[in-house]
Amino acid sequence: MTPFRSFAAVALIVAALSSADSALAADPVFPPGARVGMTPLVGLNKARTFTGFETEDHGVKVLVTDLPAEAYGEVANAFKANPGGTGGIKPESLETPAGLGYYTIENGKDGANNVRRYSMILPGPTFSGYIAVQVPENASKIYTDDAVRQMFATAAIRTEVPVDEQLGLMPFKISETSSFKNVRTLAPGAALILSDSDEKKGFEIAPFMILGLIGSTAASPDDRGRFAQQIATTIPGVRDGRITMNEPVRIDGQPGFETRIDAVSGKENTPVTIVQWLRFGAQTSLRIIGSSPRDEWTKAFPRFRAVRDGIQPKT
Repeated sequence: MTPFRSFAAVALIVAALSSADSALAADPVFPPGARVGMTPLVGLNKARTFTGFETEDHGVKVLVTDLPAEAYGEVANAFKANPGGTGGIKPESLETPAGLGYYTIENGKDGANNVRRYSMILPGPTFSGYIAVQVPENASKIYTDDAVRQMFATAAIRTEVPVDEQLGLMPFKISETSSFKNVRTLAPGAALILSDSDEKKGFEIAPFMILGLIGSTAASPDDRGRFAQQIATTIPGVRDGRITMNEPVRIDGQPGFETRIDAVSGKENTPVTIVQWLRFGAQTSLRIIGSSPRDEWTKAFPRFRAVRDGIQPKT
């Protein structure tokens, strides 16, 4: 190789390495509604059907999500108790902008195809961040163990997601939030919580609402009461519930049902009154839940109703 060609080859290698380093040094990218983000590797773009990133051919997938706050501590304790791992899978630790993360690498199958799987957990203020990566065998020479590790090293957490960003993901417009202090996505594009408390203290100690669509509806108008009552029994965290009302209503001109429940909820066994509104559609139902400590119900109910009446279809 001539000196000129040798110099050119070195220059190209340095340029490529510099580009990779620059990409990984860039600000983290947060998928819409997510509290976990990172600097994605070249070729990864925001996913369309899940929260995370993927290649154009959908082969390489990077999923991000939240786990309960205690999940990180459990993983950290398991790592300290058994640093060698189990089943041939050895956990590793890695410093990230979010703090010390723990990750594993293993081989697996996606149908008939061989894949490489990576999982990492991160500490968060009131939750644990989680990242899962799947790389098919035909992409493993580009998305190597070292490349994924470098991407993991950029993982970051944001404690707040802009309210407009969260509201914009929902399949309906929300024009009224009734001065609730916190807005948080439960499932991007599917469910949202408006609350005066937070995860750490417990949502149940103050008024809160959950808004979302459910992928079912009443089979017929005569079945709406039974359907509403059945769905009401699935409200999470509710104990000793007693239905006090279950009546048809009109919501924004459409058929609906209002169900009220007296119950106990949360770690402090807070006595609560809950309202559930269902607005029935052809294939899905809009579900609106409002929960309040019983002694705050009179003030909370008008807020719940204002949020309900401010929900409109997207055009």
